[in-house]
Parts: sequence; structure tokens; C-alpha cells
Amino acid sequence: MNGLGPLFQFEDWKKEKHVPVIECSDKVVAGKPFVINVTVGKEIPHPNTTDHHIKWVQIFYKPTNDKFSYQVAHCDFAAHGESAAGPDKGPVVTDHTVSVSVSVKEGGRIYALSLCNIHGLWESGKDLEVT
Repeated sequence: MNGLGPLFQFEDWKKEKHVPVIECSDKVVAGKPFVINVTVGKEIPHPNTTDHHIKWVQIFYKPTNDKFSYQVAHCDFAAHGESAAGPDKGPVVTDHTVSVSVSVKEGGRIYALSLCNIHGLWESGKDLEVT
């Protein structure tokens, strides 16, 4: 097997709790900042416990006329209820939602990746038109 591609899973996010859901405008103005929101478990909540959680979300941008993709953001979720008192007894749990403000120069595709500590790598994408 060459590359990680085959390791990524994807599905309709309304049926699967692991898929990172990308929310942003479908059309943006070149060079003007806009917000990309990525949520894991949009329709069906994903567990967020010591034993079962989302470890991270990454966002990439692939311009239509470019060979390469560009990393936009990486967010680690570090708190899942762990504590000295035991699993799921901790005082803080990180929600698996990311918001990032970006600007782009040309149209392309936004990709969001997520990692579940039990169910592996997940991917979604959204086309972006730039005027």
C-alpha cells in the first residue's frame, strides 16, 4: 500500500459520528478573511471520554490549479476527563470543534481530517469558489 489515502474513512456526516463537518461560505472574496468551522459529531454526537475520543482535527487547502495542498490548522484535543481521581472524573473535557479565520487567493477544496483514538482516520472535503 502506498500512502495514507486508503486508511482514511469517510461517510455521510448525517449518518456517521466520526466525519469532520466543514462549515463555511461556498463562495468567498479573494484575499478577504472568512471563517472555517469544523465539527466532529455534528448530527450524531461523538463520545468524548477517556476511553473514546477525538484526538485531533487538521484542516488543509488545495487550490484548484496547484499541485500541492497547504496545511491551514492543526488542533489537538488534550482533555478527555482524565484525572488522578480516575477516568472521566476530571474537571475538563475539550469539545471537538475548530474555528479558523483564513483568506485564499483562488478557488479550491478545503479538506478536514480527524483522528478517533479507536476508529482511526476520517476525512471530508468542501469545494470553495473564489471571486
